[in-house]
Amino acid sequence: MIHIQAPQDYAEYLTSARPAVFLGGSIEMGAAERWQDALADDLQNEDVLLLNPRRTDWDASWKQSMDQPQFRGQVEWELQALEDADLILLYLQPGTKSPISLLELGLYAKSAPEKLLVCCPDGFWRKGNVDIVCARYGVQQVADKAALTETLRIFVKTGQLEAA
Repeated sequence: MIHIQAPQDYAEYLTSARPAVFLGGSIEMGAAERWQDALADDLQNEDVLLLNPRRTDWDASWKQSMDQPQFRGQVEWELQALEDADLILLYLQPGTKSPISLLELGLYAKSAPEKLLVCCPDGFWRKGNVDIVCARYGVQQVADKAALTETLRIFVKTGQLEAA
């Protein structure tokens, strides 16, 4: 397993033999649980490239503007990683709003639903919207983080999204 965090370069690790997985979902400027790290720990023995947008040096004082170089670099890293990923995983943690994750769901639900795996447990503030979008466009959903991890393991081994 190779775990890359924004804004690190990952191009040398992209291969057709190793799936690249974007770890989208709740971050909430650091308020959400560090579920990406726990998932990486669970996948230590898998041949997978994890592209994690949660960065260790995030500075909340950065102005969210195209003119702010670090912020723009973060957004551009995420957009490129979404495009490069074989699978986009979205975990929408209850108690968070996750507006960027919802934006990412919107970007890919219709254009590449086969590339998405969504976990939106009860308690997420827009679960109904997420469920309807996923059902309409054929996006695979799992009920909880355990099923998310197992489904991801199956994907890494087979290249197919199959429910765990």
